[in-house]
Amino acid sequence: MNAPSERLRARYLIETPLDPAAVAEVMAGEQSSGTFVRVEGETDALRERARAVVESVVEREAAPVPSLPNAFLERKGRGGPWRRAQIDISFPVANIGANLPTLAATVAGNLYDLGEVTGLRLESMQLPASYRARFELPRVGVAGTRRAIGVAQGALVGTIVKPNVGLSAAETAALVGRLCAAGVDFIKDDEVCADPDHAPLAERVPAVMAVVREHRERTGRNVMVAFNITDETDAMRRHADLVEREGGDCVMASLNWCGFSAIQTLRRHTALALHGHRNGYGALSRHPLLGISFQAYQTLWRLAGVDHMHVHGLQGKFAQPDSEVIESARDCLAPLCEGGDDAVMPAFSSGQWAGTVPATWTAIGSDDLLFMSGGGILAHPGGAAAGVASIRQAWAAARDGVALADRAREAPELARALAFFGRA
Repeated sequence: MNAPSERLRARYLIETPLDPAAVAEVMAGEQSSGTFVRVEGETDALRERARAVVESVVEREAAPVPSLPNAFLERKGRGGPWRRAQIDISFPVANIGANLPTLAATVAGNLYDLGEVTGLRLESMQLPASYRARFELPRVGVAGTRRAIGVAQGALVGTIVKPNVGLSAAETAALVGRLCAAGVDFIKDDEVCADPDHAPLAERVPAVMAVVREHRERTGRNVMVAFNITDETDAMRRHADLVEREGGDCVMASLNWCGFSAIQTLRRHTALALHGHRNGYGALSRHPLLGISFQAYQTLWRLAGVDHMHVHGLQGKFAQPDSEVIESARDCLAPLCEGGDDAVMPAFSSGQWAGTVPATWTAIGSDDLLFMSGGGILAHPGGAAAGVASIRQAWAAARDGVALADRAREAPELARALAFFGRA
């Protein structure tokens, strides 16, 4: 058992027309021992043992208009200025136990609905090491992914099955065979292709793994395939068993739609690498005064035991600024607690190609990532093998400190990539 005094810490950004310190106390009470007023049975001893504590309130510059509508404040006739503040609150871990859904409900939950705020965002979380130890660790992680693929160092080049949906099991296997021959390290299903009628997992997994095994036996090189097994919990366990029986080493799940409990159950059921796809995260994060920042988000999912986490890509097709992508990747590679060994592999995707490699290398300074390129490989004018080669040439140039245009003079695949994709 943890000592009653052991606490985890959460940081928030709030917006309110009220006193931020008073709002912080409402937040602490709402998410621990009380409600908006002190109630019968909430003794001093109980509050000492179980109440969340406001650790700090740092006021920021106020806003001229509220970020979000608020009928509660409108009914009370409360107007601006709309004060913003960074608030740190600590929670007794004894309130929660080793219960991931309740942890999420505690640090977030009803806070988003509080009438006192016109904006609230969970920014980050800090956990005691002994509390982190009560949850799942990655079974495979960074080092295990490299061992499974057989690449001790250097960039791990991946791609995505495209078209996203519509291919039969046999057509998918044929494409995977071409991608294996092209030299990729990692292949994943798209998040919208799980168990469709035209290519059910019961057919797709055996067909694809037959190709992967043949490639492995012929070349000695393994290609890790992340099969999208997103489904209800019992079905995901059955799908994972099928992948394992066929000699696979990775499964993928859409984290937000499966939920914490399902991912924990899957993690405990299988030793396969668990590729965590974050699709839908934008709904939780894009508004700067609402939702959850990636540091806190990935903390919760790492407690579920994922091995890989999507972070999107630099200079990519999605809305996140590069600074957010970089910070997200660094969060994945950092231990959750000082001295810990629980890093997960950041997965870069979304519009990635050889031309986005230098920015990625400069930002991260590490090869410990999955660099996944769909169109950047499959649409290369020289074919998929040339697409893979262009990315590897770009990584070598970035590590050597050589500009891509200079390296392209002796690397024709890179030269064609720069000429073709650079026009987009």
